Amino acid sequence: MHKVNFIHKFMLLRRVIISLMIFTVTIDSFSQKYPDTFMPGIISTNEYDSHPAFTPSGDTLFFIRCSADINTCSSIYVSYKRNQKWTNPVVATFSGKYYDADPFVTKDGKTIYFVSNRPLKDGDSLKADWDIWKSELTASGWTNPIHLDAPINSSADEYYPTLSDNGTMYFGSTRAAGKGGSDIYSSRLTDKRYASPENIGDSINTLDNEYEPFIAPDESYLIFMATVPKGLINADIFMSRNIGGKWSKAQKINSPINSNAIEWSPKVTRDKKYFFFGSTRNGLGDIYYVDFSALKLK
Repeated sequence: MHKVNFIHKFMLLRRVIISLMIFTVTIDSFSQKYPDTFMPGIISTNEYDSHPAFTPSGDTLFFIRCSADINTCSSIYVSYKRNQKWTNPVVATFSGKYYDADPFVTKDGKTIYFVSNRPLKDGDSLKADWDIWKSELTASGWTNPIHLDAPINSSADEYYPTLSDNGTMYFGSTRAAGKGGSDIYSSRLTDKRYASPENIGDSINTLDNEYEPFIAPDESYLIFMATVPKGLINADIFMSRNIGGKWSKAQKINSPINSNAIEWSPKVTRDKKYFFFGSTRNGLGDIYYVDFSALKLK
């Protein structure tokens, strides 16, 4: 997917957010069964605010912000929780020059993964495809982005990396030999090296498009966005469970999560208390959350 197509997907509202690990944020304590906007006026604004990723400490939030007309898009922003309030977001130190998206912070808070069209080295042209990158936290801050080599990245597009607690990476890709336009793949980490990605199979991947997988920390379930059967303008959230090492047939999650608008970018808090996702149900893309118990299969 070239840059133009990536922005086109934002215009169709494919993406919005949440990658997160253990966190403590200002969320109402009552039992919430219907989606509510997350941090209105600060994180969710009158622009496209998307793909939040919390650090384990819960006091730092990375997310994507695009202008309402999609002309300025998309850097990774960061906001900090200070005295029970979130600060005005600023562009993250490792972002801002290229199109960056899909942040995900690891369980130890020391690595952030994201996708970008940035060149592999200074002086090169922008890449025609999207690759997965990472930045590592040091005593002096986040490092310059590091490109993940093959077999994770390919000559096709890679999107939305998320990791289980054992280091297995799940991501979307348009690489050759897939079942549809975009499929979901997994790659296991062994001796600090990633194995060749595996297409996770017919229970999840179809002739249409599957994107944006959120893998449970223990790999017991997978929640993802799919365009089945009517294309991006009708994208919804689906779920599959790992039963005896095999993925169950993915099913569409029922309302109030899915709606007549676009839903995407699913995430679950590590305590399984809250489910976060993006939706265009109120016009521009915003971030929503709801009790995890509200998830029901259609």
